[in-house]
Amino acid sequence: MHALYLDQTLDLREDYPAPVPPCGEALVRVTLAGVCNTDLELVRGYMSFRGVPGHEFVGIVERCDSAPEWTGARVVGEINAACGQCETCRANRPTHCPHRTTLGVAGRDGAFADYLCLPVVNLHRVPDSVLDEAAVFVEPLAAACEITQAVHIKPTDRVAVLGDGKLGLLCAQVLQLTGCDLSAIGRHEESLGILARRGIHTTIAPKDLGDSSGLYDVVVEATGTPEGFAAARQLARPRGTVVLKSTYNGAVEAKLTMVVVDEVTLVGSRCGPFEPALRLLTRKLVDVTPLVRARYRLSDGLAAFERAGQRGALKVLIEP
Repeated sequence: MHALYLDQTLDLREDYPAPVPPCGEALVRVTLAGVCNTDLELVRGYMSFRGVPGHEFVGIVERCDSAPEWTGARVVGEINAACGQCETCRANRPTHCPHRTTLGVAGRDGAFADYLCLPVVNLHRVPDSVLDEAAVFVEPLAAACEITQAVHIKPTDRVAVLGDGKLGLLCAQVLQLTGCDLSAIGRHEESLGILARRGIHTTIAPKDLGDSSGLYDVVVEATGTPEGFAAARQLARPRGTVVLKSTYNGAVEAKLTMVVVDEVTLVGSRCGPFEPALRLLTRKLVDVTPLVRARYRLSDGLAAFERAGQRGALKVLIEP
């Protein structure tokens, strides 16, 4: 099959072995996949990943011997494949299974290929009303939904989202639904305009946070940069909460003394629930279409990655 293969450098393979689904897994024909910042970081060496990247996808189940009723279903899939037997899995924490593989990120080939394999328990059917171009956003939208799984955000809370990239824009739309006093802080007027048109207050990130310091009950850090972490800490009030929504490639220097003095809660937030994300798309409570900037065939996958790495690219899609 065709696949984008990463081994220090990213290359297009036309002869990559098609996967054979083991017992309990389904073979999925990928119809559309999305490039995210994690994919770009993998190419730069994050996680020392070797294989086919890509974890945001929608596809059709071509084969599933252990559950043939799934054959022909249009699906999205949770990316963490747990062992299902360890103490962590038995405690219903499969996304933290110490033996897990992660689609296109760790130990498992991903979605920038004609086919992929995932456990049947990871699959979710996509409603007919949700187009592929929207369904491909389910994984990052679920990650945005995870914020409200972990933190109780009240309508009276002042909340800031730092970062106007793909994830930041999704987080802001999800948090708007809580009725909180929400502000989105970023650096790109075009990206922030997507949120402003939905009635979300937006601000171009100032060089000096000034009067905004200590203003917010909850700050969502979605930049994945050391500067973003420092700004999030400065914006959070004493006994406020900082949600770290992006991974960091490399070390981050942090003045933790004032985290202790101000009793600030730091919350790491990663993958999230797919069913709520699908409901948001089905009910059109979140709009993902303005985030799409380009669409490439898999044969032009290298150009897709180059486009995705450009400033303000937002979402780039790859179609096998």
